[in-house]
Amino acid sequence: MFDEIEFEKIKRLPKYVFAAINEIKLDMRRHNEDVIDFSMGNPDGKTPSHIIDKLCEAACKPKNHGYSASKGIYKLRLGICNWYKRKYNVDLDPNTEVCVSMGSKEGYVHLIQAITNPGDNAVVAEPAYPIHYYAFILNGANVARFGISWNEQMELHEDSFFQNLSRVLKEAMPKPKFVVVNFPHNPTTVIVYKSFYERLVAMAKKERFYIISDIAYADLCYDGYQTPSILEVEGAKDVAVETYTLSKSYNMAGWRIGFVLGNKKMIEALQKIKSWIDYGIYTPMQIAATIALDGPQECVEDIKEKYEKRMEVLIKSFKEAGWEMKKPKASMFIWAKIPPCVEHLGSLEFSKRLLKEAKIALSPGVGFGEHGEGYVRIALIENENRIRQAARNLKLFLKSFK
Repeated sequence: MFDEIEFEKIKRLPKYVFAAINEIKLDMRRHNEDVIDFSMGNPDGKTPSHIIDKLCEAACKPKNHGYSASKGIYKLRLGICNWYKRKYNVDLDPNTEVCVSMGSKEGYVHLIQAITNPGDNAVVAEPAYPIHYYAFILNGANVARFGISWNEQMELHEDSFFQNLSRVLKEAMPKPKFVVVNFPHNPTTVIVYKSFYERLVAMAKKERFYIISDIAYADLCYDGYQTPSILEVEGAKDVAVETYTLSKSYNMAGWRIGFVLGNKKMIEALQKIKSWIDYGIYTPMQIAATIALDGPQECVEDIKEKYEKRMEVLIKSFKEAGWEMKKPKASMFIWAKIPPCVEHLGSLEFSKRLLKEAKIALSPGVGFGEHGEGYVRIALIENENRIRQAARNLKLFLKSFK
C-alpha cells in the first residue's frame, strides 16, 4: 500500500554488512551451538558497585522520577568539566561548552543533525566506525573519504593523513565544512599524539572547517601510552568538539551516557536540538554517572588491565594456532590482517566461514569501509578460557586451508 510514498533517507543507507554475520550467529544459537563472540564491542563486565549503589539510592527519591534536563543535569555537566580538568588540564564552562548525551553515538548523530545542511560535505578517514559517515548521509550531506595508514607500532602516519586531507579539501565540492577524527581508532586501534591535533587545529583555522573528535576509548591505553585530547591544544575550542562515553571505561554500555564538549557554537546547536527532541537521561542515572567521574578511578584501571590480559592471551594463543597479529597500544580491539592462507576469501567470506566452521564470530573489515578489506576486528569481550578455546578451534580451521 502507498507504494508511491518513498522513504528516501532510508534508501541512502546500504545493507549493514555486519547483519550477515549476525544472522548466521543468531541462527547457530537458535540451534544451541556455542559461538565464541568477538564481533561487537559490548563490554561483558559489571558496572562498578559504587556507581550501582548511587543509582539505587537516587532512584529511591521521588523527586528524581520526573523529566530531566535535555542537556544534562548541572551536577553531571560540572562533574564532566572537573574530570576534564584533572585528566587533560582543560577548562570548560558547564553551561555553554558541555552537553550530556544518551551515549556518544546518540550525541554524535544529534550533533550532525544540528549542524549539517543538505548538500554539505564532510571528511571521514577510513576504515571508520560506520555512523561517523552515515550520520551525514542521513542528514542529506555527502562524505569524502580516504584511507589511513600506520606503522608497526600502530601509530598513525601523520604526514600521509595530512597530505590526503589537503587533497580532499581541494578536490571536494563544495568544500568540506567538517572533519571527523577518532583516536584511539575504531576499528584499527591506531593512535596519535598531541602533535597530530596541533597540526589539525592549525589546518582547520587556515582552511575554515570544524573538527569532531571521538575519544570513546581514551582510557583503555597500554604500554605507557596516554590518549591526548584535542582540547589540550591552545585555541582548539575555536574549531573543535570532542565526544566521550562512559560505556567502555566504566562498563556502562547499556546505561547510554556520554557527552559532547568544546566549541560553544556547536554545543549550543546540540543543546537546542536536544531540547526539541528529548527530555534527557533518567536523572538517577545521571547522578550515578557523576559519581563515576568524581569517584575512585581504580575501577577504570581494573577494566583496562582485564582487556590487556585478554589481549595478551589472544595474541599468544592465536599465534600458536597460526595467526599472527600486532598488539595495539589502545582500545578493546585487535585489528588483524587475515591469515595468508585465507586472504583470498576476503574479510566477509572469511568471517562467515570462521563462524560456521570454527564457531568464532568476528567483524569483517569491509564493514568499516573499502579500506578495511583484508582485515578483521576482534573485540576482547570473551574471557581467557573462551579465548583459548577459540584458538583451538582456529587451529583446526586454518589447517583445512594448508
